[in-house]
Amino acid sequence: MTDGADTARTQRALAALAVDPGGLKGITFRARMGPARQALETALRKLPGPQHRIHPAISDDQLFGGLNIAASLAEGRPVRDAGLADQPTMLTLTMAERTPSGLAARLAQLLDTDRGHALILLDEAASAEEGAPQALLDRLAFHIEPKEAATPVRLPAAADLDVARKRLPRVQIPDGALPMLVTLAARFGIHSLRAPSLALRTARALAALDAEMTVTDAQLQEAAELVYPSRATMMPTEAEDEDETPPETPEPDQANAPDTDRDQSLTDLPDDILVSAIAALLPPDILDRLAAKSTRPANAAGSGAGDRRRGNRRGRPLPSRPGHPSAQARIDPIATLRAAAPWQTLRRTGRNADRALVILPSDIRIKRFEDRSDRLLIFTVDASGSAAVARLAEAKGAVELMLAQAYARRDQVALLAFRGTGTDTLLPPTRSLVQAKRRLASLPGGGGTPLASGLMAAGDLAQLARGRGLTPMLVLLTDGRANIPLTGDPDRATANDDATRIAASLRAQGISGVLVDTSNRPTDTARTIAVALGARYLALPRADAHGISTAVTSALGA
Repeated sequence: MTDGADTARTQRALAALAVDPGGLKGITFRARMGPARQALETALRKLPGPQHRIHPAISDDQLFGGLNIAASLAEGRPVRDAGLADQPTMLTLTMAERTPSGLAARLAQLLDTDRGHALILLDEAASAEEGAPQALLDRLAFHIEPKEAATPVRLPAAADLDVARKRLPRVQIPDGALPMLVTLAARFGIHSLRAPSLALRTARALAALDAEMTVTDAQLQEAAELVYPSRATMMPTEAEDEDETPPETPEPDQANAPDTDRDQSLTDLPDDILVSAIAALLPPDILDRLAAKSTRPANAAGSGAGDRRRGNRRGRPLPSRPGHPSAQARIDPIATLRAAAPWQTLRRTGRNADRALVILPSDIRIKRFEDRSDRLLIFTVDASGSAAVARLAEAKGAVELMLAQAYARRDQVALLAFRGTGTDTLLPPTRSLVQAKRRLASLPGGGGTPLASGLMAAGDLAQLARGRGLTPMLVLLTDGRANIPLTGDPDRATANDDATRIAASLRAQGISGVLVDTSNRPTDTARTIAVALGARYLALPRADAHGISTAVTSALGA
């Protein structure tokens, strides 16, 4: 489809939305920041009615309002703050792909109330696996994915939109329109009844724009082309064989003959021509998108930014501080009363003389907690060379000692061993001492020193740990004498360059830790890696498991 046709569809969709915002609910605009999105936002600002721009981190108090505790205490009566959604408005949600599931559910409920609200989703997802929550996409009439061309989006004049809105309630719908739209939706695997309903309301809005008092076939087709392509879950099925004899139908009464003639075109509308017209508007990568949706985790929030951080600690209480109460900030009653108590005698004057307790907004104290997530200690051990057995034995003892203390500190431990040309994950993240002993019973050793491979594997594991809400910390046991680069061919100079480069990359990612130099005679080789890694350097030649564990615990501040 040409850019001109694409722009024309966008203009018709926005014009229909301007005529019936409460019925069509809104539009999804999927595009990265660029000329195309800028052209749309310019057009959106011209839509009539109140508009508000919101973001995925908006609070319930800002969106829906709520009890203003501070003002209520000061006035001595309930005082409620107004929210953005108190009056019918058009909400523009930026970064819609990052919308949490809770906010998506509340916005969907707001749209279902049919109070005239509309929602504009600005989706900046970069791949098919990301995107706005399906609960919102299903409720919005239109989904637009423009080309990169910055073609201006022009809307009808404000006066023409006002006339169309006044004409909308009087637009008539033919009797066969809704069954035809439902049948057409089934051809594309659209099972939600919202799609035909939105298509029908779109056809009415288009008829009002075109100064028609009855929805025509052309407007029904245009409405289906605007609403259905983004919702299709399969390519259209083949029509039934023409050789099949249709069932006999009774002859219509003469009195009903004019109505039959009037609806004949509507019953014939979902033919191959109409199906082909909608199929031409389907995204070219529809199969890939459907596959991505089927593999998306059920608990994903649609944002395209990773899992939320979940710590299993409630946090250590900190001293309360003055603040404004909200859904995320709880009042500390004791601290609030302590702040208000010294001033009660002075405050009981005038209209407050008969009040037992006078609390002002400045007295309110908010609870605070120190939220600390679990920590993952990633032991990355050099298992190469003749001294591998001794170093691995020391690492095994250190891991077991750290596991013995894991229940007190709620740490987890993982063990990686690099040798030859790669890295082995000997112990995935765990705090189970029994499992650790089983995995550490027999450890391989010998071969080259692929230090870069070990650092890369530790970095990958650290990223996975962060996605699970853990704080990764690296404990690297090596002499720093790398001789196997990432390519796998022996080359000491290239191996050192790869290791230094990856160590610097881990430092840029904010992964902290300790490097334990296990060589008998420490040199600057391991120290250079520690500097690039941003890790604390410990030279512990011939250290036993208890010494390594004590030194690492002290260095990590445990």
